[in-house]
Amino acid sequence: MTIVGLGLMGRALADAVLTAGHRVTVWNRTAAKAERLASRGARLAASVESAVLASPVSIVCVADYESLRQAFASVSGELDGRVLVNLTSGDPEQARELARWADQAGARSLDGAIMAVPSTIGTADAVILLSGSRAAFETHQSLLAALGDATFLGDDHGLSALYDVAGLSVMWGVLNAWLQGVALLSTAGVDASAFTPFAAQVAQETVGWLPGYAAQIDRGSFTPDDATLATHAGGIAHLVRVSEKLGVDAELPRLFGSVVARAIAAGRAELSYAALIEQLTPAPGAS
Repeated sequence: MTIVGLGLMGRALADAVLTAGHRVTVWNRTAAKAERLASRGARLAASVESAVLASPVSIVCVADYESLRQAFASVSGELDGRVLVNLTSGDPEQARELARWADQAGARSLDGAIMAVPSTIGTADAVILLSGSRAAFETHQSLLAALGDATFLGDDHGLSALYDVAGLSVMWGVLNAWLQGVALLSTAGVDASAFTPFAAQVAQETVGWLPGYAAQIDRGSFTPDDATLATHAGGIAHLVRVSEKLGVDAELPRLFGSVVARAIAAGRAELSYAALIEQLTPAPGAS
């Protein structure tokens, strides 16, 4: 396997592949970053072209797509018949554009998102989302498994990037809501550490609602099995009032309330919370 890009994540990827017993060729614009890997047996390529030629599979993990384009500007026929796995963060259209370029170069390609920190690479805790060439994934699945829990999402190269940002939405949603709770309880002298077990319990119970709400969204039918949007609106208004009364910033719950208010204005007051999806998704025909 070839690894192009030896930042913190790239070095972790190379370490994991070496630990799994595979031969590894590496390239980085700053060659000094490869010294420790070379001491472990990695081969340092003199150029991106020679790095790609050294292995049937090349993994690219650089800062951004501009860095990727610069690194591969001179690569042409070297990719023919090989597999390119892009783990550089970007948006779905960038992933699809890269896939078209790889296809023209004669390569099969996968686009991926690393849902992990470098220290977990090579373990089951590192989720590696991949999409694109199913044949490439199936052929090299055992090699990709050296990086972590390699999961194939589908043939659309842009899916991994979409899952990545969707996951970030969940992450920041949870963190920001937790911080709102911490701020509220701090007014009564309650430490964040004391609040957190209760917050985790609430979050876990909320996670339990997701499959039911997902089924409603997929059916397009929002029967209120627990509470209506009108009821939720009242609860959010209460959260805003308490926050403001205690001097806690209420911008976040007001934002929640504004989305619910739009749905109620659209005649959805007696539907379930899942009906808010109508306020968040593009209107038919919208670009």
